[in-house]
Amino acid sequence: MRNAFGASRQPILSTFNQTLRPGLKTQHISFQRSTGQQRRFLRTSRCLAEERKSFRGQLYESTAQRLARERAEEAKYIENKQKMGPSKALQTFALTILFLAGCGTAYYMGTLLPKELPRTSTTPLSAARPPVHDTRDTVLQAAWVDFAQIVGKENVSTDTDDLVGHSGSDWSTYQTKPGERPFMIVYPATTEEVSEIMKVCHLRKIPVTAVCGGTSLEGHFAPTRGGICIDFMRMDNIKALHKEDLDVVVQPAVGWEDLNEVLAEDGLFFPPDPGPGAKIGGMVGTGCSGTNAYRYGTMREWVVSLTVVMADGTIVKTRQRPRKSSAGYDLTKMFIGSEGTLGLVTEATLKVTVKPKSENVAVATFPTIHSAAECVSKVVGEGILVAGVEILDDEQMRCINKSGRTSRQWSESPTLFFKFAGSPSGVKEQIGTVQRLAKQCHSERFDFARNADEARELWSARKEALWSVMAMRRDESDHVWTTDVAVPISRLPDIIEETKEDIRRSGLLCGMVGHVGDGNFHAILLFNEAERRTAEDVVHRMVKRAVEMEGTVTGEHGVGLIKRDYLEHELGRNAVDAMRKASVPHIPHPRSRLRLTGVSQQLKQAFDPMCLLNCDKVVRVEPPRKGEVQPW
Repeated sequence: MRNAFGASRQPILSTFNQTLRPGLKTQHISFQRSTGQQRRFLRTSRCLAEERKSFRGQLYESTAQRLARERAEEAKYIENKQKMGPSKALQTFALTILFLAGCGTAYYMGTLLPKELPRTSTTPLSAARPPVHDTRDTVLQAAWVDFAQIVGKENVSTDTDDLVGHSGSDWSTYQTKPGERPFMIVYPATTEEVSEIMKVCHLRKIPVTAVCGGTSLEGHFAPTRGGICIDFMRMDNIKALHKEDLDVVVQPAVGWEDLNEVLAEDGLFFPPDPGPGAKIGGMVGTGCSGTNAYRYGTMREWVVSLTVVMADGTIVKTRQRPRKSSAGYDLTKMFIGSEGTLGLVTEATLKVTVKPKSENVAVATFPTIHSAAECVSKVVGEGILVAGVEILDDEQMRCINKSGRTSRQWSESPTLFFKFAGSPSGVKEQIGTVQRLAKQCHSERFDFARNADEARELWSARKEALWSVMAMRRDESDHVWTTDVAVPISRLPDIIEETKEDIRRSGLLCGMVGHVGDGNFHAILLFNEAERRTAEDVVHRMVKRAVEMEGTVTGEHGVGLIKRDYLEHELGRNAVDAMRKASVPHIPHPRSRLRLTGVSQQLKQAFDPMCLLNCDKVVRVEPPRKGEVQPW
């Protein structure tokens, strides 16, 4: 065969074969060119052997080669590591430590930066942070030492009877749960001592419940978070009486009845008159009122200023003593009705007024609640400014008779109690006008007092309402549920009659008392544990009825634990979230560069950011458990 230059290819192939390794066989492959000539290619025996290998064999060989490479790389890594030595390992460890330290420093520096203030005006329950308290025995025992140094160890009690007595009462509607008991009771005597106590609690994250008279009805002083109880019993002094200015400065444990006895010596009196035993501190906390509210208003109208200890121990005086002021936020009104959730009232400046020259009482009975309410409407329409007007239903009058707590027997019919105040001639004229109007409304009987003793006797039936129902208890297992609502005056007869019918169907014993002049009425239910659910349902429907009549869930008892879930139905979710904003907000870091000054700035964030003061009252700070809230 010759190439393009005419030379033969055979010598070339011969030379190539001679260069192969010994023993390697060759094979000529020829193929027919398009010109009819054959062309031959040379292949080695190795190529021929690989063609004859199966796929599995090729796979095994590939795997073996890969494993060999990996073993070689591992051996090389071990060899390099041994060459590196311990100094290199220490260097790597040191670099790691430095890196972590840098990260920690950067995080700490970040916490020192100003925190962004919350931009929302309200705090929904879903966004509220659960309070974090520390009620471990070791913490509370250490706090005991601090409190003993502040008030004296004789004024710190861990007696079991004291602890039980400061957890609830027989007349409270709230059923204290197991474990809801304070660790100790602390009895301060001054504002400064209260401040020092709160500084300790703030530092140690100890929850606090305050007590004055303990006559509240809606679970106001139940220690739901344990902690300590501050009892103001030793703070019962009248500090100053300014007769010319018609105001008096008192400590929180002064009772309204005791105060009026002192004021009477100077011809003065303090009008708000809630239940017997109530103290000024609790009256401020609930924003209470009483039988004089129709003419004189509620507690809010009779407080000039307050001295309050905040959750961190700061002492705040809300105002000076002028009768009016437009300087800044009205902090006084903010604390009234706050039920001890925003601060602890340690001093109050109260308005007083001149005692009327003449007072009298009249009692009128009627065939129905509606006829009694019609009489009140006529009295109001005539412009007769009576000092008070109360209604007791027939069942309530029956309880008063059976209890024997008054010196006379009463007609067991719906009854109106009128209180008159003014000049002797004015009172006499008022009585005559009311008697005429009562007769027009089919009054069955009209009695009025002819002297002070008769006046006290006639009015005694009204003041004995609660105690007379409690006297009807069948045995020690019976409980009393006292609740109240308020509606527009024109709807009062409707809600009383509808509630009476509801109670009649329930089979429970219940007395009803109403402040007819301002649309507020009370239901006093008697029940045992087997009837508790029935009583709860009756109260639930009564509250729902009041809200549907454009009323309120409580006229004067306060919210406490029992009424807090009804606020949203009365006021709306946004209003309740705004209240919660003052209880459990987002707070800047304490080292923030945003320095807040004064209480006016604190109002924008919170009074009690750690929720130490009377936690869980008025508004929830945590979502309720399943089944805890009745469907509306």
